Amino acid sequence: MLVASTEVPRQLWKQITGNFGMCLSRKQMLILWWLWPLLAICASDLFRDTAERIMRDTPVIDGHNDLPWQLLTLFNNKLRDQKANLNTLNETHTNIPKLKAGFVGGQFWSAYMPCDTQNKDAVKRILEQMDVIHRMCQLYPETFLCVTTSSDISRAFQDGKVASLIGVEGGHLIDSSLGVLRALYHLGMRYLTLTHNCNTPWADNWLVDKGEDKAESQGLSDFGMRVLKELNRLGVMIDLSHVSVATMEAALRFSKAPVIFSHSSAYSLCPHRRNVPDDILQLVKTKKSLVMVNFYSEFVSCSTDATLSQVADHLDHIKKVAGPEAVGLGGDFDGVTKLPVGLEDVSKYPDLIAELLRRNWTETEVKGVLAQNLLRVFSDVELVSNSMQAPEEDSISLDKLDGSCRTHHGYSQAPSIHFQTGALLTSLASLLLSLHLL
Repeated sequence: MLVASTEVPRQLWKQITGNFGMCLSRKQMLILWWLWPLLAICASDLFRDTAERIMRDTPVIDGHNDLPWQLLTLFNNKLRDQKANLNTLNETHTNIPKLKAGFVGGQFWSAYMPCDTQNKDAVKRILEQMDVIHRMCQLYPETFLCVTTSSDISRAFQDGKVASLIGVEGGHLIDSSLGVLRALYHLGMRYLTLTHNCNTPWADNWLVDKGEDKAESQGLSDFGMRVLKELNRLGVMIDLSHVSVATMEAALRFSKAPVIFSHSSAYSLCPHRRNVPDDILQLVKTKKSLVMVNFYSEFVSCSTDATLSQVADHLDHIKKVAGPEAVGLGGDFDGVTKLPVGLEDVSKYPDLIAELLRRNWTETEVKGVLAQNLLRVFSDVELVSNSMQAPEEDSISLDKLDGSCRTHHGYSQAPSIHFQTGALLTSLASLLLSLHLL
């Protein structure tokens, strides 16, 4: 970080040499030159101290952390296992000491299950992951406070606790059911990522743009629009990370509330299909929405190697294209395998904020990135929900679903065994008549 931290010393050097450099002897100039590294260190400390001062008042709200997935894969959600103690757990990017060192005051914990649960046990498994987040709050009440509103986040800040919210990562986890969607809301879901790395029967994912999946909904189907309408009504943020560009466009134009990208970066700096193109960033600006920058090295530099400075480049770019109100942080800690040098875990957030200050971001802009932009979007989503009407009740049509593991109760258009048999006999009679056998 020494190279990036030399801007202020360089300015001081220009002032010194510009004002009276001609009056200095060669020896004095040499002494000043040797003071250069000290000036760099002092400037770096100044930016870091300023970052910490700001963050004590306005801590980080991070948009996406996969610690619950690690608790499942490492400990089968047995939180009382001695090895799973969040005060001492070291094999993850996230633990309680690291959260405190990183001034993390709000966290959207990802309730996630992979696409192989689609049309199988997706709903059961996501309920288990939401349960483990609630149990984290119960087991560590001195650290975590499970909350569901923007005002609750501010209250947690005042109490010195990590406001803990639930983001459900993957639209396949509602099993194409508005009833399940509402149930997850009642259990604390406050954003829904419309897809993960697979299409749902009503929305296309980012692999469509890569050519690895076929577009099935051309963005969002009619039922997908009903899902968005219900999310607006409930006050659940629409998350567009992982979706196709067509899905991004449809959601940004259709939603009555701002949307978020909970963990995505800028496509112009790294042309990975998980990132957000500039034309979408323009829609983000128009919609007063939010892009929470992802730290995964592959999304930052399009390689396995990345740096903190390159993450700051993404923040700079989104600020330039969509405005400072559109920038947030969604590190994707514990959900990725490779992180930038300088951002190895959640304790490193002050270093990133110091870098933004070094790049002449104002305190107001920095506070926006840390928390206030997300709080504004969340509050706007809540306001829209207050004006919405009755719940959506039209189900997705049965022919859009994989029926191998499904019953058909409630689908009036679904043929019963009686109707299937009758249709078979009618077809057989027609065939026999055509053969002149009847």
